[in-house]
Amino acid sequence: MKKITKETYINWYKDMLFWRKFEDKLAAVYIQQKVRGFLHLYNGQEAVLAGALHAMDLSKDRMITAYRNHVQPIGMGVDPKRVMAELYGKKTGTSFGMGGSMHIFSKEHRFYGGHGIVGGQIPLGAGIAFADKYFGRDSVTLTYFGDGAARQGSLHETFNMAMAWTLPVVFIVENNGYAMGTSVDRTANHPDIWKLGLAYEMPSEPVDGMNPVAVAKAMNKAISHARSGKGPYFLEMKTYRYRGHSMSDAQKYRTKAEVAEYKKVDPISQVLEVIQEKKYLTDAEIQEINDDVKAKVTECERFADESPYPDKQQLYDMVYEEKDYPFVKAKI
Repeated sequence: MKKITKETYINWYKDMLFWRKFEDKLAAVYIQQKVRGFLHLYNGQEAVLAGALHAMDLSKDRMITAYRNHVQPIGMGVDPKRVMAELYGKKTGTSFGMGGSMHIFSKEHRFYGGHGIVGGQIPLGAGIAFADKYFGRDSVTLTYFGDGAARQGSLHETFNMAMAWTLPVVFIVENNGYAMGTSVDRTANHPDIWKLGLAYEMPSEPVDGMNPVAVAKAMNKAISHARSGKGPYFLEMKTYRYRGHSMSDAQKYRTKAEVAEYKKVDPISQVLEVIQEKKYLTDAEIQEINDDVKAKVTECERFADESPYPDKQQLYDMVYEEKDYPFVKAKI
């Protein structure tokens, strides 16, 4: 495993703070109706991504997730300006404005979505891993889903096939305590989602998903297992979201006191405390990072605001490729 150094903590702070402020900005522009439709924010769960990126080989490993998917592609290397433009429905977005909030995608950076169908990405992640094994590629696919999606039948079908075929895939459930508004305790006779993997003799374990160090260690173990040809691994990241399921969520299913309790273990605060205790940065340097993050988010907003909307003709693009399907050359 790569060492967790002073630079690691500083980069974690920069990245997680940017992701948090990026999502905060999206909440603000959503209220201004610059972003339409559904909007699912990642606030509170940043350690899950930060720790995973530390353990991944970004030159070849892949990632697929559900619809809470704005910051993951940024972590994988996608330009955040293009991510924000996609949420605005602009032509400069990652999918030319045709995907929107729930469908960020970048083949170039090995980020395969953003999927709006609950649990739909679980078999897709195994399929990507199957392709890697079939073609002899030394890659691992990280397949994320939420605690609500863990109750889908597709999970069990996928777990069974992934184990039977020893696929190089790591399954990660981001258990933030609630599906849309239903607690994990109300959806099964036990709250330990990681135990679902044991039925398939899949190595499985729970992880403190609020701590990037714990996540990095667990992810390194799981990725190494999958890359070595031993097959899938299943991790339950016990995390928490500070905002609602989506922007339309009134959050009547939990108390403000509960949210406040989880904010005591905010992953960004945990990293900042280590930086301050070990004197990795001065107060002035920390403030400089804060200012840079604010400026970077403002730049993303400006880019999205100033980008053009797609032409109407784009409705007919990206369905067929004319050189392969000459019959579509006729005017519609």
